[in-house]
Formats: sequence, structure tokens, C-alpha cells
Amino acid sequence: MKDELFTIERNELLCRGTYLMRIKGDTSQIKGPGQFVNIKIDGLYLRRPMSIANYDDEGIEIIYKIVGDGTAKMAAMEPGETISCLCPLGNGFDIDAIPDNAILTGGGAGAMPIYKLSKMLTEAGKAPHVVIGFNREDEIFFADEFRAVGCDLTIATMDGSVGVKGTVVDAMKLLKEEGKNDLAYVCVCGPDPMMKAVSEITQDGQFDLGGRMACGFGACMGCTIETKKGPQRVCKEGPIFMQEDIIW
Repeated sequence: MKDELFTIERNELLCRGTYLMRIKGDTSQIKGPGQFVNIKIDGLYLRRPMSIANYDDEGIEIIYKIVGDGTAKMAAMEPGETISCLCPLGNGFDIDAIPDNAILTGGGAGAMPIYKLSKMLTEAGKAPHVVIGFNREDEIFFADEFRAVGCDLTIATMDGSVGVKGTVVDAMKLLKEEGKNDLAYVCVCGPDPMMKAVSEITQDGQFDLGGRMACGFGACMGCTIETKKGPQRVCKEGPIFMQEDIIW
């Protein structure tokens, strides 16, 4: 982990209330999808943790939704501005443990780390099935990007305006009914109620439990949760946890 100064290259509206920010800086320490950065925002005491949606040798892409003062300030930032980030933080998905035909699923902005994961799995010769869920059509993002990676993609919307009507769980159950996936293994990121519901219909997998936290590197213990292995810090031992270890 380093406190690194990044330069904003892009900060643009992707869809209703959701933005993509690309920041340029040192990415050499990033180990894989699922890790995150903790961004310092002027005027706010606590940094804001953001999953890394994509990265390359020159920079990082972050997808965020305006939900409060911090993300509202981020949306107002302009290309050329610099921001301080603790980077990289947490563990990442264990790609070697993910079998062929795994389901990668995300709800809303929770689809962030799933994108890079899908790219790395397809590059490794695996064929994941991506299931992403949104409330309605004008909140959908990265559908074309997932298809360009070569993934089978299923979209669920609560109002039925695109794809399967309902949640990602409804879409996953339909895939099983149609014989397209046995739901044996899943990698998931999203709201806690969604992830809990996913865990009830799958056999094994990796869950991104990232959320609100303070320091982001394990010192304050504020994000500690109880697991079957005992107390674990989401920012340090996580945010990726094995399904078998989670207590909902």
C-alpha cells in the first residue's frame, strides 16, 4: 500500500447517477481484481473506498454512484486535478480457484470489480457467465464492454425494461432452469441483501464484502466482521471472502 498521487484523466457520466473516473498513476502494486483504493476528498475527514473496475500499466478506472457528499464532490472533479489515493488495498479474487463456467454477478455499482475479473478469466481461457442487475434501463452501464470481453451476459432489471424482470437471483435461477448454468460457483459483489440471497442458491464462491470503512488498511478495526474463522477486517483480510467462511 502507498499513498499515491493520481491525476484525473476522465470523469464522465456513464448513466443515470453513475460516473466513470479514470486516474493516471502507479498501478504496479495492484495484484488483481477485487482490490480497492481509498480516496482523500477535500473537506471530508474520512477517505472514500472505491473498488477498482479496471486497470492497466498507466492508470485505474473507478465506477461510482452519487450517494452522498463524498461522491457528489467526486462528480464535480475535473480532468487535470490530482487526488490522493491509498492504493492498492485489500485482497483480490483468487482467479486460480475460479472454475470454468462460473457466474460473475453484480448489482448496480457492485458490478465494478466484476469487469476486470471477467477480462482476466477469459484471457485465461475460461468462459464465465456474467449476470448484472439494475433497477431500470437508464441505469445500465458496461453491457457492451462485457460483451466485448466475450462473456455470456444476462441483464436483470427490476422493472423488466431490459432482460430478465427481477433481481440477479431471478436471472440466475432462470439460467439454471434453462440448463445453462448449475450455479456451482459464483463471484459476487453488490448490496449485502443481494449477496445473501445469492449465497442461498449457490454452492461455492467468492464474495466481495467491501463497504464503508475508515482507515482502509486494518489499523482502526472499524470494519471488523465475525466469520467462521473468527473476527476478520474487511479492508485487510477481505474484501473478498470465501462463501464457506461468511456468517450472514
